Amino acid sequence: MTIPTKVLARKDALHKLINKYNYLYYTTDNPEVTDSEYDRLFHELKQIESDYPSLLTMDSPTRRVGGQVLEKFDQVTHTIPMLSLDNVFDDEEFFAFDQRVKDWLNTEQIQVYIAEPKLDGLAISLRYEDGVLVQAATRGDGAVGEDVTANVRTISDIPLKLHGRNVPGVIEIRGEIFMPKGGFDALNKQQIIDGKKAFVNPRNAAAGSLRQLDSRVAASRPLEMICYGLGELNGLKTMPVTHSEAMALVADMGCRISKELQQVSGVVSCLEYIKQIGERRESLPYDIDGVVFKVDDLQLQHRLGFVSRAPRWAIAHKFPAQQEMTVVEDIEIQVGRTGALTPVARLKPVFVGGVTVSNATLHNQDEIDRKDVRVGDTVIVRRAGDVIPEVVQVVMSKRAADVAAYKIPAQCPICDSLAERVEGEAVLRCTGGLYCAAQRKEAIKHFASRKAMDIDGLGDKIVEQLVDESLIGDPADLFALTNEQLAALERMGDKSAENLVNALNDAKQTKFARFLYSLGIREVGEATARSLALHFLALDTLKIADEAALIEIEDVGPVVARNIVTFFGQVHNQVVIERLLDAGVTWPQEEKLSANSELSGKTVVLTGTLEQLSRSEAKEKLLASGAKVAGSVSKKTDYVVAGLDAGSKLTKAEGLGITVVDEATLIEWIR
Repeated sequence: MTIPTKVLARKDALHKLINKYNYLYYTTDNPEVTDSEYDRLFHELKQIESDYPSLLTMDSPTRRVGGQVLEKFDQVTHTIPMLSLDNVFDDEEFFAFDQRVKDWLNTEQIQVYIAEPKLDGLAISLRYEDGVLVQAATRGDGAVGEDVTANVRTISDIPLKLHGRNVPGVIEIRGEIFMPKGGFDALNKQQIIDGKKAFVNPRNAAAGSLRQLDSRVAASRPLEMICYGLGELNGLKTMPVTHSEAMALVADMGCRISKELQQVSGVVSCLEYIKQIGERRESLPYDIDGVVFKVDDLQLQHRLGFVSRAPRWAIAHKFPAQQEMTVVEDIEIQVGRTGALTPVARLKPVFVGGVTVSNATLHNQDEIDRKDVRVGDTVIVRRAGDVIPEVVQVVMSKRAADVAAYKIPAQCPICDSLAERVEGEAVLRCTGGLYCAAQRKEAIKHFASRKAMDIDGLGDKIVEQLVDESLIGDPADLFALTNEQLAALERMGDKSAENLVNALNDAKQTKFARFLYSLGIREVGEATARSLALHFLALDTLKIADEAALIEIEDVGPVVARNIVTFFGQVHNQVVIERLLDAGVTWPQEEKLSANSELSGKTVVLTGTLEQLSRSEAKEKLLASGAKVAGSVSKKTDYVVAGLDAGSKLTKAEGLGITVVDEATLIEWIR
């Protein structure tokens, strides 16, 4: 048979690519492509070798199991090779596997399989002699692995000595060392804090941890192991006859096996198992990428045997890939309801995690810099369950020479207001809160809320309708609404419209502190708004205050001061405030507190039921008197006002020796 030149060239190219990716994955623990991309290349090579058998050479990657052995570790020759598994990707392929098993066994009997999740970790073989762990080796190339005994001894759920009455003279227990999701997240957070490179996924974190020359590193990592099979087994009085019996033996000796291990009969039961594990995939504490099925009968396993790199009696049914490669076509900025500027990668559409993904979050500038993501880059994208797709890493070997680093712009892309990064935060935020279209719904809802302008009847749904119908664009537009405009809204009749217009008119008479709070200045809550109102007394005075003047107020620190100066420095915000005043929003002149006020600067806690004042009235009057109102009792508390049925706060106050007063004393003070 004449082999086309392009087929020969493609075969050679696949050899080089797969060998390269094997080295990066197994040997350096730094994969450059996703598992799904590797699988596609591997299957393409197998298909070429199937179509042209003469191209199947002894050095073909399809004959290899894993990667090469690192020279820094001693080598271990496996008594029984550690084989890999062939994969299937859909129900039809699994049916074909089951039929091949029947054909090889020359039977049509329903086959009994053992099923369990396919862990995404590092294969390991533990050798016990007379019950004592004497050696731990990685799979390596299937025939020879690496001696990682010192590191494996640090993993707490691996017994150093087997227990039970039925411990054989020699047993090799095989399984997967992995890192649970929670441990992986904690490790990566610490890596970033320490200025180190974050791991791409739990599998690489586990492999990198296990292959450390210093076993103290492995001991500090949250590694675990689940056992799934046996290698050499000698000196056992009664040998297991099924795989399930072998796993029960392993568990009896103190080794951990999968809680999901289940015996299933026939293809239909197997497919049902795949479905239920797939539905629970995200809730499992560890990463899996499929389900493994093994013929349960060990005698049948022996009859079936194996091909060059995989047993005929087992198969891995792989789930849809959670990671894929694609290209970043652009980076755009989305502005959230709180003004946060979030960079989003616009991707060449790719099927990952069961859906087509065309966008992935880049979180913030720090994350862009850490991963060095640029427009035009080839990247690995991850999507797991309902998690928002994210860029995991850049494939540096595919980067063009002319791509430029990306920086988030200093202006909001929606309203062109200044974007600032608050100290202690990773995100940039738009400062045009009253004006920015991306924030207007939330800004207006806050403006109308009970503790702000308290506009009765203006609920969230009505605000959303008004914005969606383009009837309002900022809070000032509320006071120009007419009965006719409101009555035309869905589920809003003439009477409701009239009531809302009246409520808007009533809300124009407010208090300076409420007005300041309603503006939604970042970090300015009720108490800070009250302190600003009492200190500056007038809006014009506050608007021209600099940071130094603001910091003189006890409730105001450098961050809040900067937010206030920035807010009043934005022309957009100035325009909205002027329109609010022109619409008739007003408040009585604030009076300067007496310096010898009983409550000025004091911290007060309210507890129990007050008879003459509501809790909110009492709080407002205390704030107006210059007090701070706290929610819990501490050593910094000056007074506790105790009403009826006062509970644990009163008990704590008495224990700390804090002055306790009744409602009558409170009323006398605020009067």
